[in-house]
Amino acid sequence: MSEEMSKPVPRPGILDIAAYVPGKEHAPGVARVYKLSSNETPLGASPKAIEAFRAAAANLERYPDGQAIELREAIAAVHGLNPANILCGNGSDELLGLLCHVYLGAGDEAIITEHGFLVYKIQIMGAGATPVTVKEKDATVDVDAILAAVTPKTKMVFIANPGNPTGTYVPVSEIRRLQVALPKNVVLVLDAAYAEYVRRNDYEAGIEIVSSNANVVMTRTFSKVYGLAALRVGWMYAPAEIVDALNRVRGPFNMNSAAISAGAAAIRDQAFVQETVVFNQMWLDKLTSAFEALGLKVTPSVTNFVLIHFPDVDGKRAADADEFLTSRGYILRAVKGYGFANSLRMSIGPEEANRGVIESLGEFLGRKA
Repeated sequence: MSEEMSKPVPRPGILDIAAYVPGKEHAPGVARVYKLSSNETPLGASPKAIEAFRAAAANLERYPDGQAIELREAIAAVHGLNPANILCGNGSDELLGLLCHVYLGAGDEAIITEHGFLVYKIQIMGAGATPVTVKEKDATVDVDAILAAVTPKTKMVFIANPGNPTGTYVPVSEIRRLQVALPKNVVLVLDAAYAEYVRRNDYEAGIEIVSSNANVVMTRTFSKVYGLAALRVGWMYAPAEIVDALNRVRGPFNMNSAAISAGAAAIRDQAFVQETVVFNQMWLDKLTSAFEALGLKVTPSVTNFVLIHFPDVDGKRAADADEFLTSRGYILRAVKGYGFANSLRMSIGPEEANRGVIESLGEFLGRKA
């Protein structure tokens, strides 16, 4: 009996996928640890969302609403959308996977960008399709590079806007130019996980483009500004035909009741969201200025994290800085897998953590913070 016949074997291509590795959480031997590796909000969730979460515990014996009506209607009310064009999921990751499952197959290609979210490649390969990676320009999505990579096999294009781990963004004029030039059978996926943080007049998360086109979808998350990462809440705004197709294959109860209720309460509490955004912008500016004053390069960010590049001087590289910071309880994200071998990504944390990282990096570099 051949080896293939002696045990279950995944279909071709599955074992070629590099599994996603989340940001580390632990610093052994350190009393106080600040996790700044996963872009979590330091202000936590809205008190109203926490209250809704606790209330859901009274009915744990009941199945959740398979249509997530409460959450879809809350999202629709805040953003001025038709609930019928909204699909909610177990994090936006689930929705990205469903898109690949429904619209990609063997022989198809999907375009991703050089520093794009690693989950795109995983889901594309999981669907049996081929990921095509195009270069970015100055750590920013390059529309011309994407268009040059389009072939008759192209069925999907993924853009994280703003990007992760870069923190850069593409103006809405460029997104429109891309959509107009793409074949109409190609699905353009706009992943706007960090949209709430952006304060630029030429940025648009994707709502207007989705509303006027049949081949564009926008995904969003409650894991960042809304502080519900533990509950895995994501949503998609898409043409009715795409929502219908995904509804046919998604799990019948893909969101739990606590996630639905807490998500609805969170998005309705826009005053809390605004507090979070103001805090983030203040520290985004302070951290950028402080790191640059230490002689480090920071990619301009519009998100809740900064990408810090280390000069290879006197052997002081990102890996060494990572080890140094971890020993002091500050956990950042190494981003070698994203194409930045000598860089670290830092989520904006609470004030004491932000100040601590500035001081520790100054000590590491032998410069005054």
